[in-house]
Amino acid sequence: MLADVAAAQTECRRDIIFVLDESGSVGSDNFDLMKSFVSELVDGLDIDSGNTRVGLVTYSTGIGEKFQLNDHSTVDDVQSAISSLSYSEGWTYTHEALEYVRTTMLTTYNGDRSDVPNVVVVFTDGKSTNTDDTEVGIQVYQV
Repeated sequence: MLADVAAAQTECRRDIIFVLDESGSVGSDNFDLMKSFVSELVDGLDIDSGNTRVGLVTYSTGIGEKFQLNDHSTVDDVQSAISSLSYSEGWTYTHEALEYVRTTMLTTYNGDRSDVPNVVVVFTDGKSTNTDDTEVGIQVYQV
């Protein structure tokens, strides 16, 4: 069974970017919950072998703390970076965060691999301050 899991992880190469809302309506307690959840997700990814790369950016009125796809190469390093994130507040400028991901993070210079699918996971507590700019050219799934 473990061999099947290892084989599946080897075949599942991904570049994953987590986008975390730290706007004022989120609050520090919920921001800490997001950090814990993402850290648990990362624990199950195949980062140490290089199959999966993880980047992260926080946002509110502007771009907050971040790390690129090529900044950390182990699960422990990614989890440590997540743990060190601090909360600030502001408006919910999701459109700016997604533009930053598209134009800066998803570049070869910052670790994006052209032969590997990209996954961008956005954590937010509600609508963007600028809904029209946020919804242009993306698929939004609400759960």
